[in-house]
Amino acid sequence: MRRAVIENQNRRLVERQRQFRLAADVVIGAWAAFAEVHTIAVLGSVARPLRKEVPRFREFRREGIEVWHECGDLDLGLWVTSQHRLGQLRRTATAALRGAYEVGSDMSVASHQLDVFLFEPGTDRYLGRLCSFNECPKGKRDCLVPGCGEIPFNKQIERFDVHADLLEPVAYATLYQREGGQLHSALDLPAPV
Repeated sequence: MRRAVIENQNRRLVERQRQFRLAADVVIGAWAAFAEVHTIAVLGSVARPLRKEVPRFREFRREGIEVWHECGDLDLGLWVTSQHRLGQLRRTATAALRGAYEVGSDMSVASHQLDVFLFEPGTDRYLGRLCSFNECPKGKRDCLVPGCGEIPFNKQIERFDVHADLLEPVAYATLYQREGGQLHSALDLPAPV
């Protein structure tokens, strides 16, 4: 495989992470207006420096060529003091992402690419996920999981356990705290090594 093809793929993967980081800043800016939002952090591969790996793409996998990790979505940790406006938080994030795209912000991330983990401030107790459906319950198979929708727009995932490493990036990727406002931009998070 030609070196130019590999370099182009690496550029695309780094740009994808950058797009998700821009989206994190957009969503954080929108959610800062909610009094119940206590803390927001970027989690997952968008928070971490990209690492090289043999990807799922057939042409690279077949030849064992390593490229930067592919970020599949934007994982956010959202610590909330109340869950009574989860539907409004979902709609606000969707509108903010759409608005950023429409004004030409050089960012194209859709709301279904957000995966928002809900936590209780002070204890880091996992509460569920912010549902991406436009109504709750939606009548989908996901809605049949026990406890899903008991609190509107709090999605429960069957057999999901929070692993200790999920919150590992919080130490350096907390971007917003109620008492301090936006601490820094997601674009300031570690670059690929």
